[in-house]
Amino acid sequence: MKVLVVNAGSSSLKYQLLNMETEEIIAKGNCEKVCLDKSFIRHKANGVETIIETPIPNHEVAIKLVLDTLKDPKIGVIKDISEINAIGHRVVAGGEKYINSCLVDEKIALDLQNLTDFAPLHAIPNSSGILGCLKVAKNIPNVSVFDTAFHSTMPEYAYLYALPMSLYRDYKVRRYGFHGTSHKFVSQILLDKLDMPVKDSKVIVCHLGNGSSISAIKGGECVDTSMGMTPLEGIIMGTRSGDVDANILQFVCKKKGWDLARVTDMLNKESGLLGISELSSDMRDLCEAIANGNKQAELALEMLAYRIKKYIGSYSAVLNGVDAIAFTAGIGENTPELREMILTNMEYLGVKFDKQANYSLKRGEEGLISTKDSKVKVFVIPTNEELAIARETVEVVNKNKTSK
Repeated sequence: MKVLVVNAGSSSLKYQLLNMETEEIIAKGNCEKVCLDKSFIRHKANGVETIIETPIPNHEVAIKLVLDTLKDPKIGVIKDISEINAIGHRVVAGGEKYINSCLVDEKIALDLQNLTDFAPLHAIPNSSGILGCLKVAKNIPNVSVFDTAFHSTMPEYAYLYALPMSLYRDYKVRRYGFHGTSHKFVSQILLDKLDMPVKDSKVIVCHLGNGSSISAIKGGECVDTSMGMTPLEGIIMGTRSGDVDANILQFVCKKKGWDLARVTDMLNKESGLLGISELSSDMRDLCEAIANGNKQAELALEMLAYRIKKYIGSYSAVLNGVDAIAFTAGIGENTPELREMILTNMEYLGVKFDKQANYSLKRGEEGLISTKDSKVKVFVIPTNEELAIARETVEVVNKNKTSK
């Protein structure tokens, strides 16, 4: 069975074609600068990368370009799109309405646009990617896999804000969480490593990238997560502030003469690691700057490590202990300096940090970075959201076949 995984962003459309019998990638790529000038597709198959510059005015054209490229006589990997058995879509926000992966039609795809308030940068592109597939590949089943779904098991006392209840009743203002596909994928691998029944397990997953979130998982189910109604809440991120005093918005608007939209833009795009360092949101740039004595870059890293440590501590309280912690995603997998800062002086929790194991891990490598006698096991586990989406897609398609 071949599954095409699609991740449509505001100006991009990433894709992977996977053989689900072996779970190997057949081809992958990205349509870049969608809806912008100088757009192109970057396609990789059979060890060869090809870049094709071509106008991509919308996501429907992007999908058609992907399918045409996959069956191109020279650089393609299939003869006809009928060889693709299903298409799985990453959808960032499902709200309370969509808490499970599902087959998606035009009606559902259009309905997803009503969730723009919860994922302003992603809802419309996600919907457009699905609509494009439904139009140019009519006979292939499409499945939506929601980032928020894994967090739908949070109890009411964890997901509600201390705001007037009418805001929840009327507008569904609550915490939803994000990166759920990654948290689920990594937590399942983590639980397989523990010599204990899943129902008794207590683990924390730290998904650290340009966007970051931490989740507390008990018995295999999420009981809390750091992101909120939107991806802005939680720990410090690349350009997002994470948790701040809400009154800061009014204060900054008054001092600078800004409106709410401008200060919200600042919180999302000009804050976080970029705002603190005044240099970059990229961890590689910051680590290089620290090595050259840049104090603001060092402060940015210290603040990030401190916030993550606070969340791990609070979630260990929520779980009444913790059996294992996992670091994943771009920063979590590839920044041993940050992992060391987080895990140092956590003996109270039962963490014994193995510095040599931490720094010996290669990029993209899985490994244990706590000592053998550490009460809490700490792992680096590479995430694979595309594979997770493909697996969910296969499951939904097979269930639909069985139910008919």
